[in-house]
Amino acid sequence: MTEANLSVLIQHMLQPGFYPHAVTEPIQLIQTHVSYVLLTGDYAYKLKKPVNFGFLDFSTLAKRQHFCQEELRLNQRGAAELYLEVLPITYVGEQYYLGGTGKAVEYVLKMRQFPQEFLFTTLFEQGKLTAAHLEELGQVVAEYHAKAAINDYIRSFGEVPQVRAAIDENYQQTHKYIGGPQTQSQFEETKQYTDNFFAARPELFASRVQNNYIRECHGDLHLRNIALWHEKIILFDCIEFNEPFRFVDVMYDVAFTVMDLEARQRQDLGNAFLNTYVEQTGDWEGLQVLPLYLSRQAYVRAKVTSFLLDDPSVPATAKEEAAKTAADYYKQAWEYTKPKQGKLILMSGLSGSGKSTTAKYLARQLGAIQIRSDAVRKHLGGISLRERGGDDLYTPEMTQKTYTRLLNLGIILANQGFNLILDAKYDQQKLRQEAIAQAEKHHIPLEIIYCTAPLEVIQERLVKRSGDIADATVDLLTSQLQQAEPFTDAEKPYVQTWDTTKPQQAQFQQLIRQ
Repeated sequence: MTEANLSVLIQHMLQPGFYPHAVTEPIQLIQTHVSYVLLTGDYAYKLKKPVNFGFLDFSTLAKRQHFCQEELRLNQRGAAELYLEVLPITYVGEQYYLGGTGKAVEYVLKMRQFPQEFLFTTLFEQGKLTAAHLEELGQVVAEYHAKAAINDYIRSFGEVPQVRAAIDENYQQTHKYIGGPQTQSQFEETKQYTDNFFAARPELFASRVQNNYIRECHGDLHLRNIALWHEKIILFDCIEFNEPFRFVDVMYDVAFTVMDLEARQRQDLGNAFLNTYVEQTGDWEGLQVLPLYLSRQAYVRAKVTSFLLDDPSVPATAKEEAAKTAADYYKQAWEYTKPKQGKLILMSGLSGSGKSTTAKYLARQLGAIQIRSDAVRKHLGGISLRERGGDDLYTPEMTQKTYTRLLNLGIILANQGFNLILDAKYDQQKLRQEAIAQAEKHHIPLEIIYCTAPLEVIQERLVKRSGDIADATVDLLTSQLQQAEPFTDAEKPYVQTWDTTKPQQAQFQQLIRQ
């Protein structure tokens, strides 16, 4: 279809009589560089423009039909309620029809229209997006990835040359913005980081492929493509037009959401999402590739925003704003590559003493990864986090396995600059001393947060506990009290006691001062 014909078709689609259902007038037209979207009230209709940008090719009618069908198919995974059907537009007697039996001249994707106030971006701007929303999103994305397609062809996109090609292309396409929104030093240092990462970590990428973490993902998982509709989180507008943007490491998707929240200065919300996601999946090792993808996603945002500077139709004031936004993203991409000092925090205390509540608070404040022993134990046992563990999950051997994995993850990730909170009882001197010895060996700072509360408070908490992954009940308290070993003189310098019945903020300030 020519541009002239397309223009005539759009004029037809702006008329109420074009549709076989009632519409809300006036029909609204939204245009992007690749599509037209017509909002009719209950339904939205999306046409793909006849364009070819290399990474996206809608240049023929057959391709537009194919990618309409792909968009419908792929978005059934996260937003089946929104994506309804692909319809032909036919042309009979100088008149365009939606559907019909004539020859198809265009194809349109019919979607259920929903109010913009349900978008995560709108909720964020209105101050209504909470940590609870992001924790729920972590669970939704974990389930989405668990069901995502995987095969040898998809896995091949996780090999270093494939991953590297997309990242190197970003540098090639932004070289001309050095001296504008990008700086020479940021450009060189960001590129040096990714060059070094690929050269030094081939075994990490191989393990991601071997362990089935390269999947058919969403590919564009930022806040504008997430909505809370009818009390359910939906993930929509995934990438349908380009396989390398969709056949990616699951951490690629996770990084997009975290980066978007951090760009909006809400690291705490990004932390809530990230910790929930990795706890649900057990993919704590995946955090090793997260900085690479965080930098990549920020860089892509910088690149796409920079392209507006070349568009003669963009007003000067909008270009000024675009240059500032792009500069912020280039800086964010660079900051993700900077070396960081990781640390270990061991939680300690009885079940019900408030360890996990305190650990979650500290994680949000410090941008730390909280690894709960309850989650590690259940992943090792091969059971759902919400499933109650049997006796076989709580043998001395399983406990040792749990603490060994907890510490191994802590050392691996702290060595790479993450702050780690190992959220477990750590009531045995042997377990604490092993952690202290490993931290000293790797020159990692370590602290122990010992959580306390009056016994009657602990008992009441355990009686009331519900909806949590922890299995401990009030009848275990007596044996825990008997088995807990006091801190030795050598351990005491690492310990800060935290009364979980008192305000957290004051105790956090004391921790920072110390």
